Amino acid sequence: MGFVFRSHSKDEQAAAAKVTAGQPQQPRDPQAPKGRPTPKRSEASSQRRSLASTPANRKDAMKRQKVARRTDLAKQREALANGDERYLPARDKGPVRRFARDYVDSRFTVAEYFLPLAVVILVLSMINRGAFQTYVLLLWMIVILLIVVNSVITSVGLKRGLRARFPNENLRGAVPYALMRTLQMRRLRLPKPKVKRGEKP
Repeated sequence: MGFVFRSHSKDEQAAAAKVTAGQPQQPRDPQAPKGRPTPKRSEASSQRRSLASTPANRKDAMKRQKVARRTDLAKQREALANGDERYLPARDKGPVRRFARDYVDSRFTVAEYFLPLAVVILVLSMINRGAFQTYVLLLWMIVILLIVVNSVITSVGLKRGLRARFPNENLRGAVPYALMRTLQMRRLRLPKPKVKRGEKP
């Protein structure tokens, strides 16, 4: 009886060996884990690229971050010059901020001459001749008053324009953003003005 079982087992092993020998042998990728199918060529190349792009150590990672940061800053500087919305800094992005810039750039504001006037008044204040200092102080007070009045008028008009143009948008920070822009001379403003004086934004 034992001989029958052994013979039967040997016959099964021989048949299995024949079936295995009849199947084509597929070479296994040396990088493929045992027991798993060989990855496709596209998948393998994708894995190699991802491994190649992974920084080897912390120093390489810091170097890549520095290069990426430098590239982003260069794109931002270029965008500030040409107005490309894709690369503008977050504070300048969006239609609300663009409208605020155009509103300011389309108008004459006293505040844009604040720095040149301040320099002139500072020079005049060094002249100590009788009542001249009183006139200089009076001139300084007039400039400040004009800037305040002009800023109030700009704020009211801009708020009205923003509510009409963007009734459902978040308008927070748009007015202070515009007032800060009025303090810059027109040719030095960034992003560069896109409208002419007197042109409707």
